[in-house]
Amino acid sequence: MTIFQISDFGTCKVRKLRKDEKVKSFNCGDNDLNDFLLNRADSYRKSLLAVTYVFENIESKEIIGYFSLANDRVSLTDFENKTEFNRFRKSRFINEKRIRSYPAVKICRLGINEVFHNKGIGSILLNFIKSYFIENNKTGCRFITVDAYNDAIPFYQNNDFQHLKKEESDTVTRLLYYDLNDIVDEIA
Repeated sequence: MTIFQISDFGTCKVRKLRKDEKVKSFNCGDNDLNDFLLNRADSYRKSLLAVTYVFENIESKEIIGYFSLANDRVSLTDFENKTEFNRFRKSRFINEKRIRSYPAVKICRLGINEVFHNKGIGSILLNFIKSYFIENNKTGCRFITVDAYNDAIPFYQNNDFQHLKKEESDTVTRLLYYDLNDIVDEIA
């Protein structure tokens, strides 16, 4: 368990949502994100599709935020053509690592309680996720991906995520990635 001492919020922790745990109250300002935590997170866990973690105040048990993770990959099919994939691959890997897909973890959902918006909690959680997959190399994961809502793209870019594709038109979300290799030496 990771403990955070945050001056404005007290002592907080990240923990996995417990089996059959029902969250009674949470509002991040997005109905879909709220509904997932309140009604669907446990069924995703039972179906082995995603694991949900909450960031809560240890004393009050108030959920400040949450995120849900699933396995993913960055692969040839994510790019317009093989040339674009090869450019991406050549910029990230030495010749021996030329495979058709690379392991990733997807941030399926990330929500911060409205009361705590614009207080840096989202960045704290992203940094936690980054370090979680680097420390002790739990899964051999290279990338973190997210299908970010268009209005959340600046937040992810401020946290060093990049567009996977140069352009995507008429979409509600954009596929972004973070290369964990960029921080391996800092955390490992």
